[in-house]
Amino acid sequence: MQTVVLAAGEGTRMRPLTETVPKPMLPVADRPLATHTADAAVDAGATELILVVGYEADAVREYFGESYRDVPISYAVQEEQLGTAHAVGAAGDHLDGPFVVLNGDNLYDPEGVESLFESAPAVAGYRVAYPTNYGVLSTDGERVTAVVEKPDDPPSDLANAGAYAFPAEAVEWLDVERSERGEFEITDVLARAVEAFDVTAVELDRWMDVGRPWELLEANEWKLSELDHRIEGEVHESAEIRGPVVVEDGAVVEAGVVVEGPALVREGADIGPNSYVRGATLLGEDAHVGHAVEVKNSVLMSGATVPHLSYVGDSLLGPDVNLGAGTQVANLRHDGEPVRTTVKGERVSTNRRKYGVVVGPNAKTGVNTSLDPGVVLSAGATTLPGERVDRDR
Repeated sequence: MQTVVLAAGEGTRMRPLTETVPKPMLPVADRPLATHTADAAVDAGATELILVVGYEADAVREYFGESYRDVPISYAVQEEQLGTAHAVGAAGDHLDGPFVVLNGDNLYDPEGVESLFESAPAVAGYRVAYPTNYGVLSTDGERVTAVVEKPDDPPSDLANAGAYAFPAEAVEWLDVERSERGEFEITDVLARAVEAFDVTAVELDRWMDVGRPWELLEANEWKLSELDHRIEGEVHESAEIRGPVVVEDGAVVEAGVVVEGPALVREGADIGPNSYVRGATLLGEDAHVGHAVEVKNSVLMSGATVPHLSYVGDSLLGPDVNLGAGTQVANLRHDGEPVRTTVKGERVSTNRRKYGVVVGPNAKTGVNTSLDPGVVLSAGATTLPGERVDRDR
C-alpha cells in the first residue's frame, strides 16, 4: 500500500516555533512529529511513502532521505497550500493502485493505522466530546454513509480523524471544486468513495491533531510516556534519576541534579549542577540547563539554554533561545481559569490550567525577567533586565 504523508503546511498556528522549522519537523519525544506518522504507516505495511512537502521542504528531505526504515520515499511538492485534496493531487503522478493518506501533523495509535490498511477502503474516526467542532462520520454499523462538517446536530460523536485508505479509482477524483473556505477538500473525495464503495469506519483508540503550541506539549506528554528507561550518557554519581528517563549518548547530567521521568535528554544536552528536571520534559540536542534551574513539563528545542537560577514550567522554547539568569516563567493564573494565549492574532483559551510561555528561535531574556502565563515571544525578541512581560513581544 502506497502511503501519502501530508507535510507541506506552514504551521502558522504554531508560530513562532515554525519560523525556522516546518511543523511536521517539530520535536515530539525522540523524533520529529511527522516521523511518528511514518512509523505508523511502515508498521502497518506501507510499501512506499510519498511525502508531500512545501514550506521548508529541504528540512523534510534532509531528515528522511531516499528511504525510511527500508521503505522507499518519493517527494511531491505542493507549491501553494490550497487544501488536502490539492496536496494529495500533488502526489497523483506517484500513485498506482489503492493508497492511504495520513496527516504528517497528526498522531495516531499504530494499531488503528494497521486496521485502516486492513479495512480499505476506510476512514479513521475518533470519539470526541464535542462533535460540533469537527467533521463527523455518519455510519450504518461499520459502514460510512456520509461526512458532515461541523454539524449543529451531529449524527454521531465519531470525528473524522483525517486518515484515509482510498481505492485506486480515487486518484481520478482529486480534482474537486473549492469549498466555502476556498480550499480543495479531501472530504469531497471521501464522499465520492462513500457513494461508490462500502467504506469502513475504523475507530481509533487515540488520536491527536497537533496544530497549536499547547498541543505540541500534549503530544510530547503522550510520546515521552512511551519511552523505555535508558542511560547511555554521562550521569554524575551524585545525580538522581527517577522513573522512566532516557539520557542519550553524548548527554551529560552533572552533580546534584534530579531528573524525574518521563524525560528525555538528547545527545549533546547537559543539565546542572543542582538542577531539577521533571514532568514530561524534552531537552533537545545541545540544549543546556544550568545551575539551580527547575524545568517542568516543557520542551526545549535544539540549542535552547536556561543557564542559571530560573524556573520554566509548561513551556516551549524554540531553537537557540537563551533565558537570562533568574528568568521566571509563571504558568498559573491566580483565578484558576485556563490560561489564554495568542494564535494567529486572536486570544484563545488553551484549556490548560497550567501553561507557561512560547519563545521563538534566538529570543533572549534579560536577567531577572518575569514572564506571565500565555506570553509569546517572537523569534529574536528580547527583554530588559528585571522586566515583567505581560504582553506578547
